[in-house]
Amino acid sequence: MKRLHVHVSVEDIQKSIPFYSKMFGSDPTVLKGDYAKWQLEDPKVNFAISSRGAPIGLNHLGIQVESEPELSEMKMRLDSIESDVVEQIGAACCYAKSDKYWVNDPAAIPWETFHTLDSIPVFNDEQAAGCCVPEPASSSKTQSSCCTPSSPTKKSCC
Repeated sequence: MKRLHVHVSVEDIQKSIPFYSKMFGSDPTVLKGDYAKWQLEDPKVNFAISSRGAPIGLNHLGIQVESEPELSEMKMRLDSIESDVVEQIGAACCYAKSDKYWVNDPAAIPWETFHTLDSIPVFNDEQAAGCCVPEPASSSKTQSSCCTPSSPTKKSCC
């Protein structure tokens, strides 16, 4: 079984946790000073937020799998995309040890496929470069605010 993973970078973790807890009707399943994760069954999603200096907003999307064979299947799918795939085996990131593969979609949004092996007591291995989102081989991120209101009072254009 696969689970959608969404990771959002937030400015203030303490203000964001109550918002998402009320939104999901559940307290976080993992809670740290700079990170919170809701491992939800309804909707079936692994939703995480962190306040670690990344740009505010969507950090990355992903698909969490429950087994090594499922991860191998996902790796084959990523290879068929004909894009640069970044492999991280035994990666220490987001308070977990995981095997993972990364690819960017056509809009340059990073997608992670991963199998969590264990929890760890730190956000990442200080030696790990690119945690959590590795630098893409060819980075040309362009952001558009069309469809996203820039303030609560401003309407979106879509």
